Amino acid sequence: MNYMNREIILDKIESEKGLWDVVVIGGGATGLGAALESVTRKYKTLLLEKSDFSKGTSSRSTKLIHGGVRYLQQGNISLVFEALQERGILKQNAPHLVHNQAFIVPIYDWWDGPFYGMGLKVYDLLAGKLGIGKSKILSKAETIEKIENVETKDLRGGVIYYDGQFDDSRLAINIAQTINENNGVAINYMEVNSLMKTSNMISGVIAIDKETNKEYKIHSRVVINATGIFTNNIIKLDQIDADDLVTLSQGIHIVLEKKFLKGNSAIMVPHTEDGRVLFAVPWYDKVIVGTTDTKVNEPLLEPKPYKEEIEYILQHAQKYMSSAPELCDIKSIFAGIRPLIKPRENKNTSSISRDHSINVSKSGLVTITGGKWTTYRKMGEDVINQAALIAGLEERSSITKSFRIKKKKKRFR
Repeated sequence: MNYMNREIILDKIESEKGLWDVVVIGGGATGLGAALESVTRKYKTLLLEKSDFSKGTSSRSTKLIHGGVRYLQQGNISLVFEALQERGILKQNAPHLVHNQAFIVPIYDWWDGPFYGMGLKVYDLLAGKLGIGKSKILSKAETIEKIENVETKDLRGGVIYYDGQFDDSRLAINIAQTINENNGVAINYMEVNSLMKTSNMISGVIAIDKETNKEYKIHSRVVINATGIFTNNIIKLDQIDADDLVTLSQGIHIVLEKKFLKGNSAIMVPHTEDGRVLFAVPWYDKVIVGTTDTKVNEPLLEPKPYKEEIEYILQHAQKYMSSAPELCDIKSIFAGIRPLIKPRENKNTSSISRDHSINVSKSGLVTITGGKWTTYRKMGEDVINQAALIAGLEERSSITKSFRIKKKKKRFR
Protein backbone atom coordinates (compact mmCIF):
# COMPACT_ATOMS: atom_id res chain seq x y z
CA MET A 1 0.00 0.00 0.00
CA ASN A 2 1.29 3.49 -0.89
CA TYR A 3 0.76 5.37 2.37
CA MET A 4 1.77 8.68 0.74
CA ASN A 5 -0.99 8.50 -1.90
CA ARG A 6 -2.93 11.75 -1.49
CA GLU A 7 -6.31 10.29 -2.52
CA ILE A 8 -6.01 7.58 0.11
CA ILE A 9 -5.02 10.15 2.73
CA LEU A 10 -7.99 12.39 1.85
CA ASP A 11 -10.33 9.39 2.10
CA LYS A 12 -9.06 8.78 5.63
CA ILE A 13 -9.73 12.40 6.60
CA GLU A 14 -13.22 12.43 5.07
CA SER A 15 -14.17 9.09 6.64
CA GLU A 16 -13.15 10.28 10.10
CA LYS A 17 -16.44 11.19 11.77
CA GLY A 18 -15.27 11.56 15.36
CA LEU A 19 -12.69 13.69 17.11
CA TRP A 20 -9.02 13.62 16.29
CA ASP A 21 -6.93 13.46 19.44
CA VAL A 22 -4.22 15.74 18.07
CA VAL A 23 -4.11 18.08 15.07
CA VAL A 24 -0.68 19.47 14.22
CA ILE A 25 -0.38 22.52 11.97
CA GLY A 26 2.95 22.59 10.13
CA GLY A 27 4.94 19.98 8.20
CA GLY A 28 8.49 21.07 8.91
CA ALA A 29 10.89 19.51 11.41
CA THR A 30 8.90 20.65 14.46
CA GLY A 31 5.47 19.60 13.25
CA LEU A 32 6.71 16.26 11.91
CA GLY A 33 8.44 15.55 15.21
CA ALA A 34 5.26 16.34 17.14
CA ALA A 35 3.08 14.17 14.88
CA LEU A 36 5.54 11.26 15.01
CA GLU A 37 5.61 11.45 18.80
CA SER A 38 1.82 11.52 18.87
CA VAL A 39 1.22 8.52 16.58
CA THR A 40 3.79 6.40 18.39
CA ARG A 41 1.80 7.00 21.58
CA LYS A 42 -1.27 5.70 19.68
CA TYR A 43 -3.10 9.04 19.68
CA LYS A 44 -5.35 9.68 16.68
CA THR A 45 -3.18 12.22 14.85
CA LEU A 46 -3.56 14.51 11.83
CA LEU A 47 -0.81 16.77 10.48
CA LEU A 48 -1.67 19.57 8.03
CA GLU A 49 0.96 21.34 5.90
CA LYS A 50 0.05 24.19 3.54
CA SER A 51 2.85 23.53 1.04
CA ASP A 52 5.46 20.77 0.56
CA PHE A 53 6.77 18.97 3.62
CA SER A 54 9.89 20.87 4.78
CA LYS A 55 9.24 23.52 2.12
CA GLY A 56 10.58 26.37 4.23
CA THR A 57 13.26 26.53 6.90
CA SER A 58 13.52 22.77 7.34
CA SER A 59 15.01 22.22 3.88
CA ARG A 60 17.37 25.23 4.02
CA SER A 61 19.73 24.02 6.75
CA THR A 62 23.51 23.53 6.78
CA LYS A 63 22.70 19.78 6.63
CA LEU A 64 24.20 19.20 10.10
CA ILE A 65 23.03 17.20 13.10
CA HIS A 66 25.18 18.81 15.75
CA GLY A 67 25.51 19.84 19.36
CA GLY A 68 26.40 23.41 18.48
CA VAL A 69 29.98 24.39 19.22
CA ARG A 70 29.09 28.09 19.38
CA TYR A 71 26.43 27.43 22.05
CA LEU A 72 29.24 25.94 24.12
CA GLN A 73 31.16 29.19 23.64
CA GLN A 74 28.07 31.08 24.83
CA GLY A 75 27.93 28.93 27.96
CA ASN A 76 24.63 27.21 27.09
CA ILE A 77 25.78 23.83 28.37
CA SER A 78 22.28 22.39 28.79
CA LEU A 79 21.37 23.05 25.13
CA VAL A 80 24.63 21.51 23.91
CA PHE A 81 24.18 18.45 26.14
CA GLU A 82 20.60 17.90 24.95
CA ALA A 83 21.57 18.39 21.29
CA LEU A 84 24.51 15.97 21.53
CA GLN A 85 22.27 13.31 23.09
CA GLU A 86 19.69 13.83 20.34
CA ARG A 87 22.43 13.70 17.70
CA GLY A 88 23.33 10.20 18.89
CA ILE A 89 19.68 9.11 19.04
CA LEU A 90 18.96 10.32 15.51
CA LYS A 91 22.04 8.58 14.16
CA GLN A 92 20.73 5.33 15.65
CA ASN A 93 17.15 5.87 14.43
CA ALA A 94 17.93 7.06 10.88
CA PRO A 95 21.30 5.51 9.98
CA HIS A 96 20.42 5.67 6.27
CA LEU A 97 20.38 9.48 6.44
CA VAL A 98 22.80 10.50 9.21
CA HIS A 99 26.54 9.90 9.08
CA ASN A 100 29.71 11.13 10.79
CA GLN A 101 31.46 14.19 9.42
CA ALA A 102 34.94 15.37 10.39
CA PHE A 103 35.35 19.11 11.02
CA ILE A 104 38.61 21.00 11.25
CA VAL A 105 39.08 24.33 12.98
CA PRO A 106 42.15 25.95 11.33
CA ILE A 107 44.33 27.70 13.90
CA TYR A 108 46.13 30.95 12.98
CA ASP A 109 46.72 32.43 16.46
CA TRP A 110 48.84 30.50 18.94
CA TRP A 111 46.34 30.81 21.82
CA ASP A 112 43.44 29.43 19.76
CA GLY A 113 44.91 25.89 19.68
CA PRO A 114 44.70 25.20 23.44
CA PHE A 115 41.43 27.19 23.71
CA TYR A 116 39.52 25.20 21.07
CA GLY A 117 41.32 21.99 21.92
CA MET A 118 40.03 22.14 25.51
CA GLY A 119 36.58 23.35 24.44
CA LEU A 120 36.11 20.46 22.04
CA LYS A 121 37.24 17.98 24.71
CA VAL A 122 34.31 19.27 26.78
CA TYR A 123 32.13 18.77 23.67
CA ASP A 124 33.27 15.13 23.54
CA LEU A 125 32.57 14.63 27.26
CA LEU A 126 29.05 16.03 26.98
CA ALA A 127 28.26 13.51 24.22
CA GLY A 128 29.19 10.64 26.54
CA LYS A 129 28.36 7.16 25.25
CA LEU A 130 26.61 8.69 22.24
CA GLY A 131 29.82 10.34 21.04
CA ILE A 132 30.83 9.74 17.42
CA GLY A 133 34.55 10.52 17.46
CA LYS A 134 37.28 12.06 19.63
CA SER A 135 38.65 15.52 18.94
CA LYS A 136 42.39 16.17 18.81
CA ILE A 137 44.90 18.89 18.01
CA LEU A 138 46.55 18.67 14.58
CA SER A 139 49.92 19.90 13.45
CA LYS A 140 50.23 22.28 10.52
CA ALA A 141 51.23 19.39 8.25
CA GLU A 142 48.29 17.23 9.40
CA THR A 143 45.87 20.11 8.84
CA ILE A 144 47.13 20.68 5.28
CA GLU A 145 47.01 16.94 4.60
CA LYS A 146 43.30 16.82 5.54
CA ILE A 147 42.36 20.12 3.83
CA GLU A 148 44.74 20.45 0.88
CA ASN A 149 43.65 23.92 -0.15
CA VAL A 150 43.34 25.52 3.30
CA GLU A 151 44.94 28.97 3.51
CA THR A 152 48.50 28.26 4.75
CA LYS A 153 49.67 31.82 5.47
CA ASP A 154 50.18 32.08 9.27
CA LEU A 155 48.59 28.62 9.71
CA ARG A 156 49.78 27.01 12.97
CA GLY A 157 47.73 23.82 12.91
CA GLY A 158 44.16 22.84 13.62
CA VAL A 159 41.72 20.98 15.81
CA ILE A 160 39.65 18.10 14.43
CA TYR A 161 36.30 17.07 15.89
CA TYR A 162 33.26 15.13 14.70
CA ASP A 163 29.58 15.93 14.23
CA GLY A 164 26.73 14.53 12.18
CA GLN A 165 25.61 15.30 8.64
CA PHE A 166 22.20 14.49 7.17
CA ASP A 167 19.82 15.12 4.29
CA ASP A 168 17.13 17.39 5.75
CA SER A 169 14.49 17.05 3.01
CA ARG A 170 14.79 13.26 2.82
CA LEU A 171 14.48 12.97 6.59
CA ALA A 172 11.31 15.10 6.50
CA ILE A 173 9.75 12.89 3.82
CA ASN A 174 10.77 9.71 5.66
CA ILE A 175 9.17 10.99 8.88
CA ALA A 176 5.95 11.87 7.03
CA GLN A 177 5.95 8.39 5.52
CA THR A 178 6.53 6.83 8.94
CA ILE A 179 3.62 8.82 10.41
CA ASN A 180 1.25 7.58 7.71
CA GLU A 181 2.43 4.00 8.03
CA ASN A 182 1.72 4.06 11.77
CA ASN A 183 -1.98 4.97 11.48
CA GLY A 184 -1.43 8.72 11.55
CA VAL A 185 -2.31 11.10 8.75
CA ALA A 186 0.17 13.63 7.35
CA ILE A 187 -1.03 15.60 4.33
CA ASN A 188 0.37 18.59 2.47
CA TYR A 189 -1.27 21.36 0.45
CA MET A 190 -3.89 21.62 3.20
CA GLU A 191 -3.88 25.16 4.59
CA VAL A 192 -5.39 26.05 7.95
CA ASN A 193 -7.10 29.44 7.70
CA SER A 194 -9.31 29.41 10.77
CA LEU A 195 -9.53 27.92 14.26
CA MET A 196 -12.83 26.59 15.61
CA LYS A 197 -13.86 27.23 19.20
CA THR A 198 -16.47 25.78 21.52
CA SER A 199 -17.18 27.73 24.72
CA ASN A 200 -14.11 29.89 23.95
CA MET A 201 -11.82 26.85 23.79
CA ILE A 202 -10.06 25.58 20.65
CA SER A 203 -12.01 22.61 19.27
CA GLY A 204 -10.55 22.18 15.82
CA VAL A 205 -9.49 23.85 12.59
CA ILE A 206 -10.92 24.81 9.23
CA ALA A 207 -8.58 23.90 6.37
CA ILE A 208 -8.66 24.36 2.62
CA ASP A 209 -7.39 21.71 0.23
CA LYS A 210 -5.24 23.85 -2.08
CA GLU A 211 -5.54 21.26 -4.86
CA THR A 212 -9.36 21.32 -4.99
CA ASN A 213 -10.41 24.37 -2.90
CA LYS A 214 -12.57 22.06 -0.79
CA GLU A 215 -13.07 23.16 2.80
CA TYR A 216 -12.65 20.74 5.71
CA LYS A 217 -13.95 21.29 9.24
CA ILE A 218 -11.74 19.17 11.44
CA HIS A 219 -12.55 18.62 15.11
CA SER A 220 -9.81 17.85 17.59
CA ARG A 221 -9.19 17.54 21.32
CA VAL A 222 -6.08 19.70 20.97
CA VAL A 223 -4.41 21.76 18.23
CA ILE A 224 -0.64 22.27 18.04
CA ASN A 225 0.81 25.28 16.24
CA ALA A 226 4.17 24.11 14.85
CA THR A 227 4.34 26.46 11.90
CA GLY A 228 7.85 27.86 12.36
CA ILE A 229 8.18 31.27 10.74
CA PHE A 230 4.37 31.49 10.42
CA THR A 231 3.82 30.96 14.16
CA ASN A 232 2.66 34.54 14.74
CA ASN A 233 0.06 34.23 11.95
CA ILE A 234 -1.57 31.21 13.60
CA ILE A 235 -1.62 32.64 17.13
CA LYS A 236 -3.43 35.70 15.72
CA LEU A 237 -6.15 33.37 14.36
CA ASP A 238 -6.68 32.47 18.01
CA GLN A 239 -6.32 36.00 19.42
CA ILE A 240 -6.00 38.91 17.02
CA ASP A 241 -4.06 41.11 19.46
CA ALA A 242 -1.74 38.37 20.75
CA ASP A 243 1.92 39.26 21.19
CA ASP A 244 4.33 37.83 18.64
CA LEU A 245 6.15 34.75 19.90
CA VAL A 246 8.89 34.55 17.26
CA THR A 247 11.34 36.91 15.64
CA LEU A 248 12.81 36.15 12.23
CA SER A 249 16.40 35.74 11.07
CA GLN A 250 17.52 34.87 7.56
CA GLY A 251 20.44 32.60 6.79
CA ILE A 252 21.84 31.82 3.35
CA HIS A 253 24.24 29.22 1.97
CA ILE A 254 26.23 29.26 -1.24
CA VAL A 255 27.08 26.13 -3.23
CA LEU A 256 30.54 25.81 -4.81
CA GLU A 257 32.41 23.18 -6.78
CA LYS A 258 34.22 20.59 -4.69
CA LYS A 259 37.60 21.95 -5.80
CA PHE A 260 37.23 24.71 -3.20
CA LEU A 261 37.28 22.13 -0.37
CA LYS A 262 39.47 19.20 -1.31
CA GLY A 263 39.35 16.14 0.91
CA ASN A 264 36.52 14.78 3.05
CA SER A 265 36.80 17.12 6.04
CA ALA A 266 34.68 20.22 6.62
CA ILE A 267 36.01 23.57 7.82
CA MET A 268 34.52 25.27 10.86
CA VAL A 269 35.33 28.95 11.36
CA PRO A 270 34.61 29.52 15.08
CA HIS A 271 34.08 33.27 15.10
CA THR A 272 33.13 35.95 12.59
CA GLU A 273 32.47 39.67 13.03
CA ASP A 274 28.84 39.15 14.06
CA GLY A 275 29.55 36.23 16.40
CA ARG A 276 28.42 33.45 14.08
CA VAL A 277 30.11 30.21 13.18
CA LEU A 278 30.82 29.68 9.47
CA PHE A 279 30.92 26.22 7.90
CA ALA A 280 32.30 24.91 4.63
CA VAL A 281 30.91 21.40 4.32
CA PRO A 282 31.22 18.68 1.64
CA TRP A 283 27.76 17.95 0.21
CA TYR A 284 27.57 15.17 -2.38
CA ASP A 285 30.04 16.37 -5.07
CA LYS A 286 29.79 20.04 -4.09
CA VAL A 287 30.54 22.17 -1.03
CA ILE A 288 28.07 24.25 1.00
CA VAL A 289 29.32 27.43 2.70
CA GLY A 290 27.21 29.30 5.26
CA THR A 291 25.57 30.80 7.06
CA THR A 292 24.45 34.38 7.71
CA ASP A 293 22.20 35.88 10.37
CA THR A 294 20.15 38.78 9.02
CA LYS A 295 17.08 40.09 10.80
CA VAL A 296 13.97 40.13 8.57
CA ASN A 297 10.44 41.33 9.24
CA GLU A 298 8.26 39.15 7.03
CA PRO A 299 7.89 35.35 6.82
CA LEU A 300 8.33 34.13 3.23
CA LEU A 301 8.28 30.62 1.78
CA GLU A 302 10.81 31.69 -0.86
CA PRO A 303 13.13 34.25 0.74
CA LYS A 304 15.80 35.84 -1.43
CA PRO A 305 19.46 36.31 -0.46
CA TYR A 306 20.70 39.86 0.02
CA LYS A 307 23.76 41.09 -1.85
CA GLU A 308 25.53 41.85 1.45
CA GLU A 309 24.92 38.27 2.67
CA ILE A 310 26.59 36.82 -0.40
CA GLU A 311 29.52 39.21 -0.02
CA TYR A 312 29.81 38.30 3.66
CA ILE A 313 30.15 34.58 2.97
CA LEU A 314 32.60 35.06 0.10
CA GLN A 315 34.70 37.43 2.21
CA HIS A 316 35.02 34.89 5.04
CA ALA A 317 35.50 31.90 2.75
CA GLN A 318 38.37 33.69 1.01
CA LYS A 319 40.21 33.97 4.35
CA TYR A 320 40.33 30.21 4.82
CA MET A 321 40.61 28.82 1.29
CA SER A 322 43.82 29.15 -0.72
CA SER A 323 41.70 29.07 -3.90
CA ALA A 324 39.50 32.03 -3.04
CA PRO A 325 35.93 31.68 -4.41
CA GLU A 326 34.42 34.64 -6.25
CA LEU A 327 30.89 35.57 -7.24
CA CYS A 328 31.23 33.82 -10.60
CA ASP A 329 32.11 30.54 -8.84
CA ILE A 330 28.74 30.27 -7.05
CA LYS A 331 26.63 27.47 -8.54
CA SER A 332 23.56 28.00 -6.40
CA ILE A 333 22.30 29.91 -3.36
CA PHE A 334 19.56 28.93 -0.96
CA ALA A 335 18.01 31.07 1.76
CA GLY A 336 15.92 30.15 4.78
CA ILE A 337 14.33 32.06 7.63
CA ARG A 338 14.76 30.94 11.24
CA PRO A 339 11.87 31.25 13.71
CA LEU A 340 13.64 32.35 16.91
CA ILE A 341 11.97 32.77 20.28
CA LYS A 342 11.33 36.48 20.62
CA PRO A 343 13.48 37.80 23.48
CA ARG A 344 12.19 40.30 26.02
CA GLU A 345 15.09 42.63 25.34
CA ASN A 346 16.46 43.76 21.97
CA LYS A 347 19.19 41.28 20.97
CA ASN A 348 21.17 40.51 17.84
CA THR A 349 19.55 37.47 16.22
CA SER A 350 22.89 35.64 16.29
CA SER A 351 22.84 35.74 20.11
CA ILE A 352 19.23 34.54 20.56
CA SER A 353 18.98 31.09 22.12
CA ARG A 354 18.12 28.11 19.89
CA ASP A 355 16.26 26.45 22.77
CA HIS A 356 12.62 25.58 22.13
CA SER A 357 9.67 26.95 24.04
CA ILE A 358 6.05 25.84 24.50
CA ASN A 359 3.20 28.30 24.98
CA VAL A 360 -0.45 27.52 25.80
CA SER A 361 -3.02 30.24 25.12
CA LYS A 362 -6.12 30.89 27.25
CA SER A 363 -8.19 29.03 24.67
CA GLY A 364 -5.89 25.99 24.71
CA LEU A 365 -3.86 26.50 21.51
CA VAL A 366 -0.48 24.81 22.07
CA THR A 367 2.37 26.57 20.27
CA ILE A 368 5.96 25.33 20.03
CA THR A 369 8.68 27.68 18.84
CA GLY A 370 12.46 27.75 18.48
CA GLY A 371 14.64 24.66 18.39
CA LYS A 372 16.47 23.08 15.46
CA TRP A 373 16.52 19.88 13.39
CA THR A 374 18.92 18.14 15.77
CA THR A 375 16.43 18.32 18.66
CA TYR A 376 13.26 17.75 16.65
CA ARG A 377 12.50 14.47 18.48
CA LYS A 378 12.84 16.02 21.96
CA MET A 379 10.72 18.95 20.85
CA GLY A 380 8.04 16.49 19.75
CA GLU A 381 8.20 14.64 23.05
CA ASP A 382 7.91 17.85 25.09
CA VAL A 383 5.03 19.34 23.12
CA ILE A 384 3.00 16.12 23.11
CA ASN A 385 3.46 15.83 26.87
CA GLN A 386 1.88 19.28 27.14
CA ALA A 387 -0.79 18.68 24.50
CA ALA A 388 -1.90 15.40 26.09
CA LEU A 389 -2.34 17.21 29.39
CA ILE A 390 -4.42 19.99 27.78
CA ALA A 391 -6.58 17.47 25.89
CA GLY A 392 -7.03 15.10 28.83
CA LEU A 393 -5.60 12.21 26.81
CA GLU A 394 -4.57 8.96 28.43
CA GLU A 395 -1.00 9.30 29.69
CA ARG A 396 1.38 7.21 27.59
CA SER A 397 5.15 7.05 27.65
CA SER A 398 7.36 8.19 24.79
CA ILE A 399 9.05 5.48 22.73
CA THR A 400 10.74 7.66 20.09
CA LYS A 401 14.23 7.39 21.59
CA SER A 402 14.46 3.95 20.03
CA PHE A 403 11.91 4.25 17.20
CA ARG A 404 13.38 3.77 13.72
CA ILE A 405 12.50 6.23 10.95
CA LYS A 406 11.12 4.53 7.86
CA LYS A 407 13.63 4.16 5.03
CA LYS A 408 11.88 5.17 1.83
CA LYS A 409 11.92 2.33 -0.66
CA LYS A 410 12.90 3.05 -4.24
CA ARG A 411 10.05 2.76 -6.69
CA PHE A 412 10.57 2.13 -10.38
CA ARG A 413 8.01 3.03 -13.02
